[in-house]
Amino acid sequence: MKKSLITCAALAACVALPSFAQQQLTIVNFGGANANAQKKAYYEPFEKTGTKVVAVEYNGEQAKIKAMVETKKVTWDVVEVESPDAVRGCDEGLFEKLDYSKIGDKADFLPAAVTECGVGVFVWSTVMAYNGDKLKTAPSSWADFFDTKKIPGKRGMRKGARYNLEFALIADGVKPADVYKVLATKEGADRAFKKLTDLKPNIQWWEAGAQAPQFLVAGDVVLSTVYNGRIDAANREGRNLKIYWPGGIYDLDYWVIPKGAPNKDLAMKFLAFGTQANNQAVYAQNIAYGPTNTKALAKLDKKVLDDLPTSASNAKEALQFNVSFWADQGEALEKRFAAWATQ
Repeated sequence: MKKSLITCAALAACVALPSFAQQQLTIVNFGGANANAQKKAYYEPFEKTGTKVVAVEYNGEQAKIKAMVETKKVTWDVVEVESPDAVRGCDEGLFEKLDYSKIGDKADFLPAAVTECGVGVFVWSTVMAYNGDKLKTAPSSWADFFDTKKIPGKRGMRKGARYNLEFALIADGVKPADVYKVLATKEGADRAFKKLTDLKPNIQWWEAGAQAPQFLVAGDVVLSTVYNGRIDAANREGRNLKIYWPGGIYDLDYWVIPKGAPNKDLAMKFLAFGTQANNQAVYAQNIAYGPTNTKALAKLDKKVLDDLPTSASNAKEALQFNVSFWADQGEALEKRFAAWATQ
């Protein structure tokens, strides 16, 4: 009896082995509505190819990746990173170099999406927004954002130099195409800070992305800078928040593979899968972030396109976030901003 039980247990273990042998891929993201959209568009469909996807949330801690790589104890396979970290991590040797022959045709992607160590996942934008139920006179320029006589009330702004300095110069008459050229000069930086100083008594700062739409819904501010995906998420919950697109600053998030990732080849297959036009179209339908594969746009209806940073009308007067500028001058400008904010 004991022998037969042992034999049965051994057989059961053998039968169970295939499930333990299933491939597993650990993918790291920033959580929230973005993570939910990625789950529907990428993770769940990819699991149908025979790979279990383990999703992990983080707050962009580059130090964690660095520690894994340096100790050769890498447990993450694919990580979503913001553009400055994609550049810096590549320079520091933290990420694998990508083989685009295994990912897709570079010509199908936005130029900014193709980098040495990272492939663009989506395009997001920092824009001006307002509450359609509360504001009678809609803004028609960034000058309106800074004009509290024309549109009285508080303004919501992210607490930091990035984006605010660009918006201040646009409001002061600088064309989006010339913003970084002007901001790179001492006179240009002074001009941006002077514009912000004029508005300062009417600014209500936000630090977390969720705060800006909350301020608008509550009526704490009449206009606010905000991440466009946050407006989309609020409107899916029944709000009536509106975006002013011209002069918005767009940027990309990227997928990278940490150096020494345990499943590098499988991670490359996921990058190829996640950047296919069909899957990127599904993602854009679940959150208003633009696809990096330009062929995905043809698969989206007008209602979805109207809310994307990458649609022709919304991108027409947009400004691309200049990663190299902020890498070079960002530290000094952020220090100056921090001192200015406390004055």
